[in-house]
Amino acid sequence: MSGVFSREIVPADQLGRTIVRIAHEILERDQGLEQLALVGILTRGAHLARRLARLMEEFSGYEIPVGELDISLYRDDVAARGSLTVRPKLLHPEVRGTNLPFGIDGRTIVLVDDVLFTGRTIRAAIDALFDYGRPSRIQLAVLVDRGHRELPIRPDYVGKNLPTAHGERINVLLEEVDGVDEVVLEAVEE
Repeated sequence: MSGVFSREIVPADQLGRTIVRIAHEILERDQGLEQLALVGILTRGAHLARRLARLMEEFSGYEIPVGELDISLYRDDVAARGSLTVRPKLLHPEVRGTNLPFGIDGRTIVLVDDVLFTGRTIRAAIDALFDYGRPSRIQLAVLVDRGHRELPIRPDYVGKNLPTAHGERINVLLEEVDGVDEVVLEAVEE
């Protein structure tokens, strides 16, 4: 008999401390706060970016601009991009819209996402970002790095390194979307 096994691997209190640590790390590395902006990849990356910005403002007294990036049409696994190996869910991507209420030219942009896996989402985000301007540099902050990279992409800020098997899945649940804060590991039990 097989089924889906699920277990909490990062509880709410630990998730909160992890986000605080990432906010401190970004502030410590980036001295030019006036040129810094956070851009969250929709959906959970955008919520994480807003949380990070609130914390960074609390710690530094400086308001950090936050934007949201929709990468739906930039993914290399969407039929519109010519992929032959399309997952059914991606045949008709839901376009939610990008919101960048600031110019990105010359800024340090910290892309924020919940889980880093193959690197393809980040590649798509970088492609999308360059359609809006030319930042001086792009950094990457992820809550969870689960390994299995297919592209040479490495995060600058990592909340948790959680190595996984290919058949496993990491789900980040956030209060804003899911009503709870936690990170859950799912695997198929045989």
